[in-house]
Amino acid sequence: MFRAGQNLMNGMETMRALTSGVTSALVAGGLMLLAQGAAAETRLTLKAAASGSAYYVMTVQLAETIRTGTKGAVQPTVEESQGSVQNVKESARRPGAYLFTSPPGLIAAARAGRKPFEGETGYDGIRGLFTLPAITMHWVVRSDAGIQSLSDLAGKRFVAGGRGTFTQRQSDAVFRLLGIADKVNLVDVELNAAVNAMRNRQIDGFATGGSYPAPNLQELAVATPIRLLGLEEAQIAQIQKQDASAAAVTIPAGIYKGVDTPTRTIALPVGAYGTLKMDEDTAYGVVKAFWGRKAEMAKQNPWWDGVSPDQIALLGVAIHPGAARYYREAGIALPAAQ
Repeated sequence: MFRAGQNLMNGMETMRALTSGVTSALVAGGLMLLAQGAAAETRLTLKAAASGSAYYVMTVQLAETIRTGTKGAVQPTVEESQGSVQNVKESARRPGAYLFTSPPGLIAAARAGRKPFEGETGYDGIRGLFTLPAITMHWVVRSDAGIQSLSDLAGKRFVAGGRGTFTQRQSDAVFRLLGIADKVNLVDVELNAAVNAMRNRQIDGFATGGSYPAPNLQELAVATPIRLLGLEEAQIAQIQKQDASAAAVTIPAGIYKGVDTPTRTIALPVGAYGTLKMDEDTAYGVVKAFWGRKAEMAKQNPWWDGVSPDQIALLGVAIHPGAARYYREAGIALPAAQ
């Protein structure tokens, strides 16, 4: 009887030990699977532009392309931005995978410590990924505001662009060129509020930069008759003397409702950049997804047709090692300096 009871107790102890071992193995296995899942998924922050702008729409589409193209291995999150200056400044302190948009000239200014990056460091790790559709200047006004040209903005209520953006700086430069810098009644509101302000007749117009067609202008033109203000050839030539990166562009007639004549303006190259804090596999997957699905994106938004691999030199910085691996595999030659 005693031996039987002892055997029963020993059996129970053995069962408890086995159960404990199995449970530990299951827990350990589950933790290992979780760890493997975490390692297989990379979080990517995409810093774009103000919501409603063309670049915000682009970045949302790009995020979905990356998610789909990497089969979920890269999980993007889109953040709104007030402009390229903010995007570049955050690159110096953002950890991990961070993708942002900026004109190449602003990257050069940051790396050289020029305005608006005086005394700042941390920009040497910026690396190029691919180009984006150029920033096209739109100076838009209400068609009933009595404004036929940029010079007519003197005395008018106008939003020159998002604070610290290329759009604002270019508007200021053009106003100085025309001698109206002190005559325009500049209204200090965020660019994403300018559409409603114009619709409600609180302002006469605003400047916005982005590839055409700009979604916020398309929406605005449906309910509020608008006019686009253009530049003369001599004015464009003067701007290019001051800024060699500015390119002459014509917005075709009919892009926006009621705008039935072509509009001569200027545009600025734009790139998608990361930093060396983004690992090589992530950069490789992002760039491969972009080029592999660019034609599909262009079916939804034609502005992607304006992007091609021969524009990579415009990025102005070394290419991210992960992106460079993709370009080598794809047979796309990179400039020696990159």
